[in-house]
Amino acid sequence: MNLALWIAAGLLAVVALAGGVSKAFVPRAKLARTPGGEWTADVGAGFVKTLGVLELLAAAGLILPAVVGIAPALVPVTAVCWVLLMIGAMITHARYRGYRFVALNVGYLAIAVFVAWGRFGPASFTA
Repeated sequence: MNLALWIAAGLLAVVALAGGVSKAFVPRAKLARTPGGEWTADVGAGFVKTLGVLELLAAAGLILPAVVGIAPALVPVTAVCWVLLMIGAMITHARYRGYRFVALNVGYLAIAVFVAWGRFGPASFTA
């Protein structure tokens, strides 16, 4: 169980890192031309960059607290925050009829729920 939770958290961290880097460092106009990024044309650049920074923090929060052993309870808290972020992403992609991205976000949400459940419960770092 512990190994599965590490793999799931690592996968989410990679996804968060990739999304965070693209939103934080790629110009909004370029993001708006990519599949799934159409929504960025309708929001401010600051909002997109803020989401990028939040995703970068999520990437760190899913791995670093457990690796360094400082406040490992932040891992499931970060996973819950990722669930909330994915709910927002699903709503946004659905508004732009990006249903394949909605499905992808559902998958990420399910993985985050697994990490949160596992780290709050049966495979807690504090147990």
